[in-house]
Amino acid sequence: MHLDGLTPFPDPERQPEFYAGVPAKRLFAWVVDMLLIVLLSLLVVPFTAFTGIFFFPFLMLVVGFFYRVATLAGGSATWGMRLMAIEIRDARGLRLDVSAAFLHTLGYTVSIAVFPLQIVSIVLMLVSTYQQGLTDHVMGTVALNLRA
Repeated sequence: MHLDGLTPFPDPERQPEFYAGVPAKRLFAWVVDMLLIVLLSLLVVPFTAFTGIFFFPFLMLVVGFFYRVATLAGGSATWGMRLMAIEIRDARGLRLDVSAAFLHTLGYTVSIAVFPLQIVSIVLMLVSTYQQGLTDHVMGTVALNLRA
């Protein structure tokens, strides 16, 4: 991987294959992850004596938070991201550890909760050099194609 000298990430101009289609892949990964989170949440409902039905969106938020932290910490990608062959790297170019996965998930959760922040994040993914979302910009993380 040839680096641009300023960041530990491949130069998007000289090695565009690392960033090709990443925003679309992130969208498809998000859809896969949401389906998995719904299924996991449905599996949890019986363990709440079925009261989880009454606060299902909150249950999904909690299950989704743990799912994202666990999968990001376990391989720097959620299962949806793995399916789409993308991975998030930290500001040093390394895979996310537990604390970075927690912070990335917290940033994602805040941006989902405050809808205008999610719009800003999507726009940033489409127009920024490294196709980073808002949380990525704050943390210095980048999503990269694994097959590049």
